[in-house]
Amino acid sequence: MSKYENVMKIMEERCGNDKEEVIALATISLSSNSSGNPRPAVRMVCAYYEDGVFYVSTDAKKNKMLQIEKNNEVSVCGFDWYAFHGVAENLGWIKEEKNAKIRAKFKKVFDWFDEVGDEDNPSSIVLRISLTEGTIIDNEKKYGESQYEIDFINKTAK
Repeated sequence: MSKYENVMKIMEERCGNDKEEVIALATISLSSNSSGNPRPAVRMVCAYYEDGVFYVSTDAKKNKMLQIEKNNEVSVCGFDWYAFHGVAENLGWIKEEKNAKIRAKFKKVFDWFDEVGDEDNPSSIVLRISLTEGTIIDNEKKYGESQYEIDFINKTAK
């Protein structure tokens, strides 16, 4: 089995399996610092992971979405020792037919979704974060390595 396949197993074990994953999502703020330079903005979000992608239920009018409209490159990290870069995309209203499978998954994974998902609000959207690259730590060395550098696009790990 390749290192990349091993990393994908680790990702599925830690983040997948239809469970809620709390991640830190970093974007670039719309306001600059006192020197005029861009500054980061980070917040915790609930997500589910599947095949190199995190999915988040959110409101299109939230700061994170306004920031993503300007620059869709994001970073995420989690308590399970990973940090990744990715590309974020607004997939539109949760009730659009094209989002039916994701909506069903939200209802399954997020026990709070029916209560606070605000599905009838057209601003209630799906945020897709497609991972591009990053690092995951495996302190148990389950597959031999303690740290992997992952390229999700080219499907490699070292």
